[in-house]
Amino acid sequence: FPLTVMAVPQGNVAHGEKLFIQRCAQCHTINAGGSHKTGPNLYGLLGRPAGSAEKYSYTAANKNSGIMWDEKALFAYLENPKKYIPGTKMVFAGFKKPQDRADVISYIKKAATGQVVQIQA
Repeated sequence: FPLTVMAVPQGNVAHGEKLFIQRCAQCHTINAGGSHKTGPNLYGLLGRPAGSAEKYSYTAANKNSGIMWDEKALFAYLENPKKYIPGTKMVFAGFKKPQDRADVISYIKKAATGQVVQIQA
């Protein structure tokens, strides 16, 4: 059921970091070896199947979604998580603006691979 997605716009890492801190960091960490919070640690997210971070309790909907996280899947998911994975426990309503999603993804691409300095929120 993954939706067909247009190409992901070029993102701004600095703006994505600000958005991540404001809207994601209360539930997610993104540093290597970081702990899970309400949501899973996102380090190494891209290229990993949905519902597969070790020691995090996912819903069956996430574990059985068949989604492999890449930029396009994340772009569609972050618009409306509950629509993309019905039954997910992620309560975030989504980033409605395509550029905001692209910016957050550009930050996640860097931070989830250890390419940016981590700011502790």
